[in-house]
Amino acid sequence: MDVEANKALVRRFYEEVWARGNVAFTEQVFAGGYVRHDLRPATAPPGAAGQALIAEQFRRAFPDLEWRVDLVLGEGDLVAARWTASGTHSGGWGDIAPTGRRATFSGVNIFRFGDEGKVVEIWNHRDDFGLREQLGAPVFAGAQPQAEELSRG
Repeated sequence: MDVEANKALVRRFYEEVWARGNVAFTEQVFAGGYVRHDLRPATAPPGAAGQALIAEQFRRAFPDLEWRVDLVLGEGDLVAARWTASGTHSGGWGDIAPTGRRATFSGVNIFRFGDEGKVVEIWNHRDDFGLREQLGAPVFAGAQPQAEELSRG
């Protein structure tokens, strides 16, 4: 495993796919049957085509998306990257109609590389609660305020 080459490919993935919108670049990054671990359900097809579709739809929702890689760490067959992105919500994203609001959000991805130098597994962690809140969408992350007030009364 060439850790430095893997880290460079992850940086290039963010630059090409997320910053520039070159979703075809996913073919150079992801193995055909890579496994995506995500707390959110996804209906994207497997492999690079699925990753391209996810990026394409997200970029359609935030067409002026700006992407910054904050940190890249690698060891063995793993690369972890933290990023920050911002953009204007000009298109539909999941169940949220376009709001015209600008949002800044961050996430961490952990990539596992296979023997051919492509990603065979990814763990995706993005601050969807913070993003939804900035877009004015309902967020539930604990006890509802009225439930707390009722318990005191």
